[in-house]
Amino acid sequence: MKRHTLKTAFLDTLPVMTGYLFLGFGFGIILQQNGYGVLWALAMSLFIYAGSMQYVGVGLLTGGASLAAAALTTLMVNARHLFYGISMIDTYKGTGKRKPYLIFALTDETYSLVSRKLPEGVEKTAYCFLVSLFDQCYWVAGSAVGALAGKLPLDFTGIDFALTALFVTIFVEQWLSTKNHLPALVGVGSAVLCLVIFGAVNFLIPTMILIAAILIMLQKTGKEETHAAH
Repeated sequence: MKRHTLKTAFLDTLPVMTGYLFLGFGFGIILQQNGYGVLWALAMSLFIYAGSMQYVGVGLLTGGASLAAAALTTLMVNARHLFYGISMIDTYKGTGKRKPYLIFALTDETYSLVSRKLPEGVEKTAYCFLVSLFDQCYWVAGSAVGALAGKLPLDFTGIDFALTALFVTIFVEQWLSTKNHLPALVGVGSAVLCLVIFGAVNFLIPTMILIAAILIMLQKTGKEETHAAH
């Protein structure tokens, strides 16, 4: 594995590290305050590793939700990964034995890194694997420290807002880093529309479907215009 690839992957994940340590910290605190210790935090972050779903999972655990309810909730919360996975078919082609882990570890932030055009001299498979591994390590470490800190007699009110703050930060960063704001506008517009129509509980899956449909239509329109120009 080239040192250049290792260095690039580590430096690229530093912004994710700051977010994941804090977010994992918040998750660990919430889990601890609901009666689940550091071993639970480690296990969930190692074997579930689903960010927002882990936050939701605390409520499912404490509320005694059935397996069917947990499965349906997980599908709704993480439905966006269906579309992530489809778009990564070519990127993860030829990754060999690392592919199962790459699929498992594909979070929002990891997706934003591994789906971009890589710098010259960076080996694709190694880079994708290292980014995925580094990001999960950050999350696991934050979760464990948070679970330990949750035992302290401190007021942690509002710590769960960290997840919302991270998504806002990612959106702003991606908005500023690109001149094409159409996908972002499509995402925001679709989310608002589906929120109004379907409500806060059921809007996620319709939003993902609508975003995918609009972007596919825009892509086809762009290709047709390109062919017509030639």
